[in-house]
Amino acid sequence: MAVKVAPGETKIGWIGLGVMGSSMCGHLIDNGFAATVYTRTKSKADALLAKGATWAATPQAVAQQSDVIFSIVGFPSDVRDVMLGDEGALAGSKSGNVLVDMTTSEPSLAIEIADAAQAQGVHSIDAPVSGGDVGAKEARLSIMIGGDKDVVDALQPCWEAMGKTIVHQGGAGAGQHTKMVNQTLIASNMIGVCEALLYAHKAGLDLETVMQSVASGAAGSWSLSNLGPRIISNNFDPGFFVEHFIKDMGIALDEAKKLGLCLPGLALSHQLYVALKAQGHGRDGTHALQLAIASLAGVDWQGR
Repeated sequence: MAVKVAPGETKIGWIGLGVMGSSMCGHLIDNGFAATVYTRTKSKADALLAKGATWAATPQAVAQQSDVIFSIVGFPSDVRDVMLGDEGALAGSKSGNVLVDMTTSEPSLAIEIADAAQAQGVHSIDAPVSGGDVGAKEARLSIMIGGDKDVVDALQPCWEAMGKTIVHQGGAGAGQHTKMVNQTLIASNMIGVCEALLYAHKAGLDLETVMQSVASGAAGSWSLSNLGPRIISNNFDPGFFVEHFIKDMGIALDEAKKLGLCLPGLALSHQLYVALKAQGHGRDGTHALQLAIASLAGVDWQGR
């Protein structure tokens, strides 16, 4: 089945309007796509409704009014509910529709959704993203895509409205596996960022001045450049929730076990984040790891 996607013609649906989803859907509307939206807390849709989006009471109702249905929710259980539930998007889809899950979720669930969709003549794509709230707001996300290449190519106008790095990784589940690679890279790097800033503080250095030397050299990273300044200013507002990162690392560790891999750096980071959540920071940003690592050293980071 051929899929054609074009602004002004294709009707999109959007499920999940959290830290990233609202901005991502907003870009699609700004690029000429008519949108029907659903999220558990309706007030989160107010800005998009003001832009002309239509509200639907269930994911099923979203799909009934849409050609391409996007979701970005919290956990695999949420993905299963909004995609495969009795009032989920697949239940409201007709032959030729496209389901696109952009949640970071389980590769096996992406394959399960694709199989269920195919049985109804519906296409399914897994397309998790990286870039956090800033990347979502500035439409420069990295989008990692699994699914049929022809369908992925047809969705190019949508990808370009939301991201800058758009790569088809392979069949169903390949996008999710690639996101696990991404999260594994971030996990150990974030420990390094936090330990380095803690060292600089204890050595009596000015943290902003230190950043001038290290952020642009071989030690530089996205996390250091984008989250380092937030750590320094004690701004731990979420670009990506700690509790969601714990979920991602848990998926990656489970997948690593299936592959017979030992990933000690990832396992350590996972444990530190579990401790951070236990300290009450599950809804803070991932860079709040600084608070847990500082606490291990007996440093009150926020009161320094």
